[in-house]
Amino acid sequence: MKLLRVGDLGHEKVAALDANNIMRDLSSHIEDLNPETLNFDNLKKLEQIKLEELPEVKKGIRIGSCINRPSNILCIGLNYSLHAEQTGSKLPDYPIVFNKSPDCLQGPFDPIKKNKTQEKLDYEVELAVVIGKEASNVSEDEALDYVFGYFILNDISDRHVQKVIGNGHWTLGKSWCAPAGGNLVTKEHIQDVNDINLSLSVNGEVRQNGNTKNMIFKVKFLITHISKYLTLKPGTIISTGTPAGTGMEQKPQKFLQIGDKLHLKVDHLGEQKYEIVEA
Repeated sequence: MKLLRVGDLGHEKVAALDANNIMRDLSSHIEDLNPETLNFDNLKKLEQIKLEELPEVKKGIRIGSCINRPSNILCIGLNYSLHAEQTGSKLPDYPIVFNKSPDCLQGPFDPIKKNKTQEKLDYEVELAVVIGKEASNVSEDEALDYVFGYFILNDISDRHVQKVIGNGHWTLGKSWCAPAGGNLVTKEHIQDVNDINLSLSVNGEVRQNGNTKNMIFKVKFLITHISKYLTLKPGTIISTGTPAGTGMEQKPQKFLQIGDKLHLKVDHLGEQKYEIVEA
């Protein structure tokens, strides 16, 4: 299924795209997409519904973050070798795991608000994974059995806070905002999660153009590794890292400015479009 949350901020309802990409109202069958509802029992029930028989959602409606109140947001740093090299970082021996605040998610077309003090605001297009059942000490062979679905996440980063003020702890520099979705795509639509193209452009200039086959630590390994040290609850997000081409890697560096327009695309998952505006 391809699931969405649509409507005004704080009043979103659940929708799904039918076979003709027409948005259908699912709110009579599921209240929200959150840790209480993101599970395989609910998914099985939803898959029995004939979407074409549901009411159409009006065109032009706002699309919100595809997940509400996630259990946790765990992000992977330096997970593409060229990105690590171009930032002057050593290739990691183990995944670098850090948190984003769960309340930083926003819609995939909502403007990104930039403070005047954020002189090094950066972008990172990523494949995000959503967990659908509790995972603890899972094997790599079983790891994908715990995946509910995938979506696009832009790991917006304040590099000055991340690199200088954070003293090695990235959370403060990573929790300003994170456009999520539009579509939460369940895993049966993804034939090979290790061969997905990701791209990001700023004002029409392609800055990032990568593929998940170049990840240092693949999705299966990430789930297995993290689940050794903490229990992954339903509704947990794992954002799997970004390919090369971030603003801090440009020569000279190109950080986000008021008026910049971003366009993100990921195979099977759709796109995001928005502008940087003054907070």
